[in-house]
Amino acid sequence: MADQGPNPYVVDIEKATLENPHFRDTLWTGKYLQMTVMTIQPGGEVGGEIHDDHDQFIRVEEGRARVVMGPAKDDITFDEEIGDDWVALIPAGKYHNILNIGAGELKLYSLYAPPEHEHGTTHPTHEDAVNDPQETDLV
Repeated sequence: MADQGPNPYVVDIEKATLENPHFRDTLWTGKYLQMTVMTIQPGGEVGGEIHDDHDQFIRVEEGRARVVMGPAKDDITFDEEIGDDWVALIPAGKYHNILNIGAGELKLYSLYAPPEHEHGTTHPTHEDAVNDPQETDLV
């Protein structure tokens, strides 16, 4: 799906999230906010990250996830399991990762404020995200 930002936009976010085949697809990028949808394969993960200058909101539409956060990758102080309709709120400056602990795909959407990814970013696979030189927050 093409990034619709910064134009006015409405979307059935549940449908868009559940139908997304890609690891990451950017649906809307504005000046101060961005929305992406993600599909994480069983046993997969978003990938450890630290966003120094922005907060993040993640909502699980389908699947089971483990959310870990802390001051650093080797200093996890928060570890929770979540599922359908749950959200994770990630403060700026916190190391975090979302792991798929379910038997099926993990379907989620994420809001970044301000935007995290280049306008129009699509990563069909996790490897594509890891190998994208624009992705600098992966730890």
